[in-house]
Amino acid sequence: MARPRIKDVARHAGVSEKTVSNVINDYAHVSDRTRQVVREAIEHLGYRVNLAGRHLRKGRTGIIALVVPELDIPYFAELTRHVIREAEERSLTVLIHQSGADRAHELAALAGFGSTFVDGIILSPLALTADDLRDRTGFPPTVLLGELLEEGADHVAIDNEGAAREATRHLIGLGRRTILAVGGHDDSGLGTAEARTRGYRAALAEAGIAYDPAALLPVDSFRMPDGARAVARAFEEGARPDALLCLNDQLALGALRALHERGVSVPEDVAVIGFDDVEGGRFSVPTLSTVAPDKAAVAKVAVQLLQHRIEEATAPDGAVSGVQAPQDRIVAHRLVLRESTAGHARR
Repeated sequence: MARPRIKDVARHAGVSEKTVSNVINDYAHVSDRTRQVVREAIEHLGYRVNLAGRHLRKGRTGIIALVVPELDIPYFAELTRHVIREAEERSLTVLIHQSGADRAHELAALAGFGSTFVDGIILSPLALTADDLRDRTGFPPTVLLGELLEEGADHVAIDNEGAAREATRHLIGLGRRTILAVGGHDDSGLGTAEARTRGYRAALAEAGIAYDPAALLPVDSFRMPDGARAVARAFEEGARPDALLCLNDQLALGALRALHERGVSVPEDVAVIGFDDVEGGRFSVPTLSTVAPDKAAVAKVAVQLLQHRIEEATAPDGAVSGVQAPQDRIVAHRLVLRESTAGHARR
């Protein structure tokens, strides 16, 4: 049986093909009665919109790329799910690419993988520099996630510095004074770890607590084993903290294990807080206090910005009056207090 076409729907519904197209594209000027009749005809005939044809007529493929450092890091896995859901609502397909935080891979993604099969890129860079991002002539439209690397690019993030300050203030409010930053990175870079470290230091300064560079526990990567090793090493070297600010939840979950193995009670002896609000932290023992970015909002804003840039890039000459300036969009976060810190103040 031949696949039903738009003219078959129009004939069955007793309307024009243009009216069917208006209903498919959800134009507002179609009456509710006509819209219902057309939708019933679509369902009865089993008509399916030819999305590929629709995109190609506009000079697009309908495919966007999401490039993240590591897919098995829960934050990126959860963010990917939100991006796919948001893209589907706009009839877009998402190509997922794992960069491994490798500069060559991130550069290839920024260049559209040397092809024209993606309309745009949502990129979470870790290895790129501002110079890499400065000249993107001929590259696909791109939206950056994480800390801002280049002022000329659209960018979506939470206020990482402010969030770390808020989390550290919470620990200080519990009476904790010896707070180690697991994954802390103390330099002037623009990365997420650097921003969160600056927030940590700002909160200490506000409370009159002297900053000790030895309180930063460096890690090779932001995974659970790295958090466990960093905390174990600190204890072996004689550190006796009463709180840990972990720069993501994976580090925090690893830290909880290291503390448990040493008979350190959480939160009575050491309070622990993380970042990202991943699912594992809701089921750890104790459950993990964390900074929760609005991942759904990050995805929504990123896809919206990218779709706008794609429309600008593929519009006929003169169809777009004035190109919108690059957007720096800060998405909300909140502090989620659970068993690893809540209700155990020291005086």
